Amino acid sequence: MNDWIKQYFPIIFPFYFAALWALVTYWIALVGGWRLLAKRFRLQGAFVGEKWTRQSAAMRWRTRYNNVLTIGADSAGLYVVPFVLFRAWHPALFVPWSEITGVRETRFLFVKFVEMRLGRVEEIPFRISASLAARIQTVAGDEWPTNNTRALTQPPPPIG
Repeated sequence: MNDWIKQYFPIIFPFYFAALWALVTYWIALVGGWRLLAKRFRLQGAFVGEKWTRQSAAMRWRTRYNNVLTIGADSAGLYVVPFVLFRAWHPALFVPWSEITGVRETRFLFVKFVEMRLGRVEEIPFRISASLAARIQTVAGDEWPTNNTRALTQPPPPIG
C-alpha cells in the first residue's frame, strides 16, 4: 500500500487538491449567499467605475473574504468580484443602489465596520470596513442608500 501511495501520490494529489478547492469554494459561495446574489446580480458586461483591490468583506454565517475582493462603485451601484483563484462559483456581482438596504455602522472592539443588506429580496449581509464604505459613499454620491443610517462621512451625533 505504501509503495502504491509513494508511486502515484504526485499524480493523484493535484486532482485531489483541485477537487477539494472546488468543493470549499462552492460551499463558501452557497453558505455566504454569493450564489443567491448571482442569480439576480451577475455582472453583465464590464465595470468601468472606481475600484479598490485586496479588500475584505464578511457575509452571512461568518463567511469571510479576506484581502481577496475587488470592490468598486459608481453612481449606479456596487461592484464585487473575488481574486481569480476564488472565482469558481463566485461570478462578478453588480448590485444597484436601489437594491441595497439596512446600511448601518457597527463596531467590533475598536474597529468600525459598515454593514448593508444586498438585495431587497435576498437581504444578504455584507460587512466592510468603515474607511472603504466612506470611499464608496463618496463615489456613489447622492445614490448612496441613506435608509437607516446617517452619512458615514459626518461625525456621530452627540449623546444625550
